[in-house]
Amino acid sequence: MKMAFTTCVQLGRSCIEEVLRIGGHFDLFITLKDDQAKNKSGRIYLDDLAEQEHTPLLKVRHINDPEVIAALKEHEIDWLFIIGWSQIAGKEVLAAPRQGIIGMHPTLLPLGRGRAAIPWAILKGLKETGVTMFKMDEGVDTGDIIAQGRIPLHEGITATELYELVDKMHVSLMGSCWRELAEGTVTLRHQDESKATIWPGRKPEDGEITSAMTMEEADRMVRAVTHPYPGAFWRGADGTLRIWSARISKDNGLIPLKDGFLEPIQFDRED
Repeated sequence: MKMAFTTCVQLGRSCIEEVLRIGGHFDLFITLKDDQAKNKSGRIYLDDLAEQEHTPLLKVRHINDPEVIAALKEHEIDWLFIIGWSQIAGKEVLAAPRQGIIGMHPTLLPLGRGRAAIPWAILKGLKETGVTMFKMDEGVDTGDIIAQGRIPLHEGITATELYELVDKMHVSLMGSCWRELAEGTVTLRHQDESKATIWPGRKPEDGEITSAMTMEEADRMVRAVTHPYPGAFWRGADGTLRIWSARISKDNGLIPLKDGFLEPIQFDRED
């Protein structure tokens, strides 16, 4: 099988490096042009890996550019990985690799299709989440499942911790699934539509702490949207607090809640 990989962030590069570590090889790398997304969190470049591995490197402005489709056909790519890439692949790109395109989603699909998977896992109080490797189709996280890795969630887990665990699981799945994909022996399974759920996107303003919340709700909010997300916030008489960590108490605290108080520990004061 001939493989290609599309990414522009460190998570994708880490997945590539894991495949190279176990002796795998890519026949094409695709990334953004150098002048794009310079300030994107985790932005990386693949020039050194491409040179080291003697792998062609295509730099594009969009995954649906005609040169992407041409390159996939020219290099006779069977599987294209797209990981750490915000642009959505259109119908022509999806059809260009001979076997298809592989993506990953940070839930145990079909649970939690959509966006903001890490915050929602904490806000919903789940006992576990995970990462799903799947074959992309034209739907939103609806494609056939290749493999899944489970991540138990301990009480008090933060978005910062879960983000790191999700990244590690991406890398682990790449390593564990590579041989079957490369040898053409992988088995796909359909998602169970009867169990599918869709989690909506979230905006920074959704992180507001209010006095109508219970202690449990406020605690989850702070943990769910802390770094690398925009943070929870509370509007008080003296201004707004951007809260990165906090403790809850039945007896006292700065922020009154429905059944107790929230006491910010790490926070920024905003005008």
